[in-house]
Amino acid sequence: MSTMLEQPTPSTSDLEAEPRRVTVIEAGRRGGQATGFKRGAALAWTLALTDWRLRFYGSALGGLWTLVRPFAFFGVVYVVFTEIIGLDENIKNYGVYILFGMVFFQFFSEITTNSVMSLVARENLLRKMYFPPLVIPVAIAITALLNLSMTLVAVFIFVLANGIFPQWAWLELPLLIVLLTTFALGIGMLLSSLYVRFRDIQPMWEVFTQLLFYASPILYVATFVPPQYQRPFLANPIASILTQVRHSIVDPTAKSAGTVIGGNVRLLIPLAIIFGTFALGYFVFRRESPRIAENL
Repeated sequence: MSTMLEQPTPSTSDLEAEPRRVTVIEAGRRGGQATGFKRGAALAWTLALTDWRLRFYGSALGGLWTLVRPFAFFGVVYVVFTEIIGLDENIKNYGVYILFGMVFFQFFSEITTNSVMSLVARENLLRKMYFPPLVIPVAIAITALLNLSMTLVAVFIFVLANGIFPQWAWLELPLLIVLLTTFALGIGMLLSSLYVRFRDIQPMWEVFTQLLFYASPILYVATFVPPQYQRPFLANPIASILTQVRHSIVDPTAKSAGTVIGGNVRLLIPLAIIFGTFALGYFVFRRESPRIAENL
């Protein structure tokens, strides 16, 4: 006759005494920074891809919705500024130019605006899992790049339809996108870390973004700015990038950013602002990272 041994039922006190399990994703320690970087990059890609898929989940058009906003706005602006104001008479390929401007600014705005509340929105994830918080704004930038890549396909179809054909200068476009991404990500890291403690950051940035839209050569070109103001105007990285986009892709006869700002050496000013902003955002984010979960 076999004897059955009953397992003792754990009491409530025993369960409370057990340590809470926390999922840990290492950021990389000494001697294993490369592995930590790969894990962080893989996590950022996973978060970005998941967010991109969920954004259009259940939608009939899916990712095509990324084209609706810039092209709808472009249609209205194009009619107003060409048929009513007549700016297209003074700017070659004006429709293509403003389309590039809107797409690039939307890309910049998507990274920065979505980054502001990103840490607060991922509060549960940050509390339940230990991983580098930097992954979150990086994932937002990757998502924006996915949207931009889809939009640019439609943009270049429009470019070819307007009789603008590929040339070697088009190879500058990836570099310009990298610079714009670096600038936007630097601002995103800075704003997201500050928003955890200062909730006024979001409305302040929304107002500033609207001002920045009109302060950048999107609906007009940089050469329309009075000559005495062109150099400080081109210190704005977005203005320099869009001016170079016009020269490289839209109209090769248009002045390059280096020419408008007064020499290629002066382009070091917007470049310094881009990388300085990224360094500042990274520094502040890294400094606030250990306390982000506590302040949420």
